[in-house]
This record gives sequence, C-alpha cells and structure tokens, in this order.
Amino acid sequence: MGSEWRIGTLRDALGEKGYIRGPFGSALRRPELKTNGIPVYEQQHAITGTREFRFYIDEQKYQSMKRFAVQPDDLIVSCSGTLARVSMICSDDPIGIISQALLILRPDKTVVWPKYLYYFMSSKRGYDSLTGVSTGSVQVNIARRSIIEKTELPLPPLPEQRSIAHILGSLDDKIELNRRMNQTLEAMARAIFKHWFIDFEFPNENGEPYKSSGGEMIDSPLGPIPKGWRIGRIEDVCEFSYGKALKADKRIQGRIPVYGSNGQIGWHNERLVSGPGIIVGRKGNPGLIHWSEEDFFPIDTTFYVVPRVGKSIMHFLYFALKHADLPRLSADSAVPGLNRNIAYMQQLVIPTEQLLRDFENRISIIFDLLQTNSWQNQSLSELRDSLLPKLMSGEIRVPVSEKEVDQF
Repeated sequence: MGSEWRIGTLRDALGEKGYIRGPFGSALRRPELKTNGIPVYEQQHAITGTREFRFYIDEQKYQSMKRFAVQPDDLIVSCSGTLARVSMICSDDPIGIISQALLILRPDKTVVWPKYLYYFMSSKRGYDSLTGVSTGSVQVNIARRSIIEKTELPLPPLPEQRSIAHILGSLDDKIELNRRMNQTLEAMARAIFKHWFIDFEFPNENGEPYKSSGGEMIDSPLGPIPKGWRIGRIEDVCEFSYGKALKADKRIQGRIPVYGSNGQIGWHNERLVSGPGIIVGRKGNPGLIHWSEEDFFPIDTTFYVVPRVGKSIMHFLYFALKHADLPRLSADSAVPGLNRNIAYMQQLVIPTEQLLRDFENRISIIFDLLQTNSWQNQSLSELRDSLLPKLMSGEIRVPVSEKEVDQF
C-alpha cells in the first residue's frame, strides 16, 4: 500500500445521514402502491442493477417518505434474501424511495469517490462487512449498523481513487454495452415471434406474409388461426420440473450459473439441467421466464422446462411462455407462487412442425450472438473481479499525472 494511502472506516466515508435503512413494512402498505407515479426501488434493483419498476407511490406519499429517497451517487444494498448486492444510483436514474429490503449508503465526496466506494463494497471485504461474516462462520445475515460502519476502508488520494474506479468502470462499461446489445437482439427475436405466431405473418411457400397475402384461416377457441395449426395447452408441449434446494453457503464456485426466480443469482460447480433451457419463477417473483444457453442449476424457488417433443422447440417455448403472461396467475394470491397445474391449463396456439423448424433455424442465429456476448461478459467480469482486490490493496498501483491531480 502506498505511503500516501490511509485506512479509514466506512463511517468516515459516509456523509451526514449517510446510512439509511428502508422503511418498516407498516410505513408502506400494499394498497398504497400504484401502477405509475414515483418509483419504489426494490431488492432486485440492487441485485441486478436494472431499473424496471413494479410499484409506484403518489406525490403525497412521497413527501411523507422523502427521507428514504435516493440521490445520484447513492449506493443501494439488498438486505434480505440475496444479501449484500450493491448498485449505484446514476444521474439518469429516476428519483424514488427504497423499500424495506434495501439500505442506502451515501458517500461523503470529500473523503471517498462514490464509484470507488461502490467497487469496495462490491468486493469480498465489502460483502463480508455487510453480512457480518467472519473466518470460519457460515452466518449470512445483514450486519448491524455498528459493525458495517466500523469496516476498514483503504483510502488512497482522491485522484487515485478516481483512476481505480475508471479502470474498473471501463470493464463494466463494456459489460453494460454487451448487455444492452443483448436486449436489442432479444427484442429482434421477440418481434419475429410476434410477427409469425401472433400476427400470423410468417413467410408462406412463396416467401410472402401468410395472412396479408390471403393465407387460409380457420376458427378456433382463441380466434382465427392459420390452417394446419391447432390449439393446445402448455402441458401438451412441456413439463414444469421442480428446481432443487441449494443454499448460498453450499455452492462451490464454478462456471455453472445458478438461477432463482429473479434470474441468475450466482455460480456453482455442478449442473442440475443440461442447456439450453428455460427457467420459470415459482416463488418470490412467480411466472418470470429466463433463458440459459448453457448448463445450469435452478434452485427450489423455480421450475425448469422439459419439452415433450425434444429441444427443437425450446426457442418457441421461451417466447410462448413469456407471451402467456404467467405472473398474472399468481397476482391475487396472498402468498405469491405459481401453481403448476393452473399454468398447465393455459391455452396456446401450436403451429406446424415445419414452421417451428424454420423459426428455430432463424432464431438460433440471434441466440448464438446473445451467447457470445454473455461469454465475453463472463470473461470481463472475471478480469474485473481479479483486478479489484489488487487495486484496492495497492498491490497494483495506478499512475496519476500532476495534471489529473490539479484537475481533480
């Protein structure tokens, strides 16, 4: 560690009122949540870093809860379930309040560069400080405030903090670019699915759009469908098999992705299912659909999909299940969960085998690109994670010019 570095504590690095735990559940009741307005940040926003919101509050409720509002450069931390995941509030993120499952850490910018603190809290040392984990312990709970604030934090000069954050951020920027590219690719695949199997404008034998070029339609319980198609149920084309329990402290670090109802939640060294495959949320966020190109391990809050007619229809099943809107089946349940038998009864349109093969051939090209970007992101993430502790400890030093110091 450089001689100009010092060791502080997290408490030193947080601003005034820099530690804000989410409101008690009674302060934000379900009937007060809206479908639009001012967003509520939930645990998945810290876990995944995404900014898609389910719940909102009105202006009057927001004014009464402004002390729980996020600000740019805040860190939000997950406090239950999947613990100690950290996301940073950016300037273009919407202002909203946090739920009871989140914690805000608000840095003092005269002491610590916010992005530097984000990377420290994302490191193993940061994780251990948040969960109260000690050597030889398997305890995984959010630590008490007194423990978290005593966390020792290496504090290089602010220009060096900024340079460290820039190096790690450059890797994250490329990861984010690939993630957005994958969103675009999946949107393209989703558009093709809609065009073919909802609008019925798949290419006919002459390469023309079927429905608009006068293709024959027949009546069905779901309305007119192309001749040769049929109406079936989800249980006709696939089975929902139960995932298997795998607690966080039982996972052995490897390259097999572990899936929960919110998506990927970690890694393991053994597979439960051979990829490619589909994961369906069973508890927590029931009905959410996820795709894994490679072998994976679905935990017991999920189902995984087993096709009844071979894996040649997996891409079709992925989009068909998304279109079926399975989350609505558990919307009115006191304890959210997806009932497999009810899901099985949902009707869907089943096209001809030839069209399914044509769709799979076309969509597999897009999914190959998706997988290439995902593999690159995994390699970039591993590089970032290997650099992070070395940069944070001073084992690898970052050159900072006098001009950069003056500018800072």
